[in-house]
Amino acid sequence: MIEQQIKTAIRDIHDFPKPGIIFKDITPILKDPALCEKINDAFVEKLRGMHIDAVAGVESRGFLFGLALANRLGLPFIPVRKAGKLPHTVNQKVYDLEYGTAAIEIHTDAFNPGDRILIHDDLLATGGTVTAASELIQEMGGTVAGFSFIVGLSFLNGLQKIAPISDNITVLANY
Repeated sequence: MIEQQIKTAIRDIHDFPKPGIIFKDITPILKDPALCEKINDAFVEKLRGMHIDAVAGVESRGFLFGLALANRLGLPFIPVRKAGKLPHTVNQKVYDLEYGTAAIEIHTDAFNPGDRILIHDDLLATGGTVTAASELIQEMGGTVAGFSFIVGLSFLNGLQKIAPISDNITVLANY
């Protein structure tokens, strides 16, 4: 039921950010507080019983529901940001993009070694950024407890890329 509500709310934007891409725009979901609440309820239900010490949200869409999810679970929220955006001492991970590289950062004091971290992003495409976030968390001594996404684009094979990291993967709406 939640999957159909999400798919009804999402709009397709053709040729964004470049020709040939159909962008799944989640911003219409944000106009519907009741649907946002249902999404948070669905995440909490699916994650029930999982040992999680913190939720890491990947910039920027992962902040939208990641913080709300952390709050609902009574857990700290860890922002995973693009390079140069965090004001304190950071650990950084550089990773490959289709054309070039990117870097993400986490504050060095964001969590304790051994903590079990749920990585949240609102959309799973190729899995490159959440894989980089996973590697950074592991390099910092954390364990990836699982992943959560509102939307998964299964045809881009992101699930296959992240499954070896953790098989605790929650996707509310698959395309």
